[in-house]
Amino acid sequence: MSKLKIAVIGCGSIAKHRHLPEYAANPHVEIAAVCDIVKERAEEFAHKYGAKVFTKFEELLTDADIDAVSVCTPNYLHAPISIAALKAGKHVLCEKPMATSKEEALAMIAAAKSNGKKLMIAHNQRFVRSHEKAKKLIETGEVGKIYSFRTAFGHPGPETWSADGPRSWFFKKEQAFIGAMGDLGVHKTDLIRYLLGEEVVEVASFVETSAKTNSDVDDNAVCILKTESGIVGTLAASWSYVSKEDNSTIIYGENSILRLEEDPQCSLIVHYKNGETVKYELGKIQSNEEGGQQSSHVIEHFVDCILNDTEPLITGEEGMKSLNVILAALESNETKQIVNLDTKALIK
Repeated sequence: MSKLKIAVIGCGSIAKHRHLPEYAANPHVEIAAVCDIVKERAEEFAHKYGAKVFTKFEELLTDADIDAVSVCTPNYLHAPISIAALKAGKHVLCEKPMATSKEEALAMIAAAKSNGKKLMIAHNQRFVRSHEKAKKLIETGEVGKIYSFRTAFGHPGPETWSADGPRSWFFKKEQAFIGAMGDLGVHKTDLIRYLLGEEVVEVASFVETSAKTNSDVDDNAVCILKTESGIVGTLAASWSYVSKEDNSTIIYGENSILRLEEDPQCSLIVHYKNGETVKYELGKIQSNEEGGQQSSHVIEHFVDCILNDTEPLITGEEGMKSLNVILAALESNETKQIVNLDTKALIK
């Protein structure tokens, strides 16, 4: 079987640290092309991976040999590039948040369907081993009825991670659209939906810009979420955690409490009602800090779905449902009202 020819559009940090090395490590893939408006950046990776260089994605998409693309650009370009790629007959793996509006997300989903191509959103938290184990414990009924949850994702900010440092597009509303909530919070809305197997139906929030002086997007947010069965919990997203990254989640159930990614050694700790504690060492969560797990498994899953013609775990529809919670949080902060999500009318 010939190798899948993959192109990466956008050669910033997420491409450098995740997409490109993981594609390179996959035996079924050839990195055929890279694209970035900064030609030197594209040339650096083209030289490293033996790929063609493009500075305009439109030109890259005319290459009939390319089977699939990763969209690793600033947020405002996710939808237009993904739609163009799907219409050009390419499968698409798009970074999160998938779009800047429900309308854009719907257009991406429609383009994938009408062109018969895969659309996957890169929510890597579903592939974290502690999260997978917790989901199994919940599904088997071992945890019992879920009462509440607390989830957080925070670090010092994109300037420590982005290729452009403090001048990064992450801080510019016209390019990013949304700050910590789109960078980190959307990961946790997707995780909560995945773990609980339920949709979020009500959202209340405080979304602030308080830590970054070079930014016009949010850098601190706290949300209260309620699911369709009445589970209530909090979600925090922040670029102001100046020391250690926090990527933890706690699930409070009838029979036990699940502590995910809190302990540096045991990625899942289960405290049972009878006093028993079980600790699982399942490997470290992938993070921007040294010591995160080597593979996000996102690339591996995307490639497998193409080769086996199966549906991705995080489809466009799934990505949009997680995005809609974030959009509702923005609306709640602006209106100072609880926002109801009509999940039945989510996709028309």
